[in-house]
Amino acid sequence: MVSPTQTEKHWERLPLIETGRVALRWISKADTDAFYNIYSHLEVMRYWSTPPLVDRDKAASMISEIQESWKSRSVLKWGIARRSDDQLIGSVTLFNLDFTHRRAEIGYALGREFWGLGYMNEALTALLSYAFETLELDRLEADVDPRNAASIKTLERLGFQKEGYLRERWQVAGEIQDSLFYGLLRREWAGQLGNQNR
Repeated sequence: MVSPTQTEKHWERLPLIETGRVALRWISKADTDAFYNIYSHLEVMRYWSTPPLVDRDKAASMISEIQESWKSRSVLKWGIARRSDDQLIGSVTLFNLDFTHRRAEIGYALGREFWGLGYMNEALTALLSYAFETLELDRLEADVDPRNAASIKTLERLGFQKEGYLRERWQVAGEIQDSLFYGLLRREWAGQLGNQNR
């Protein structure tokens, strides 16, 4: 859980983070239909730790939970919206925030029709910069299904290192799933940015 005393200036509101094509922004009730379309899709949710949403009411309930989690500072979840039309196309998340040990886990999802266009890499690059530079975290972690080749490629492109294999970590809709565990350190991220700017 977040300890706001160390980062008080960052907790007035969920910050808007803009990149060239997308904005990481607050998820509101107006996004319910788009949120449902993303999180009810079988391919998007194939390797998720929860089953697909079954109806629009569940999507609305999840958005309320996201907003409550923000109030308690336990989860920071941004919608990924296209800057051209503000359409919600996905989400990125920091959760299990621990400011004592300066670490958090990341999560992310993208609507099926937007795969392969570079949106997620753009959004995650912005999220990692915020986590390391603004929140001053030292370590980020990600857990991914070993069968999810696209997600693994995304993490490795961002510099995450494979650190472990967790057997039978999830049981989703009767299916047992293993996990690969990835980690990225702030100094590694800073080194990557330095190399890109040369």
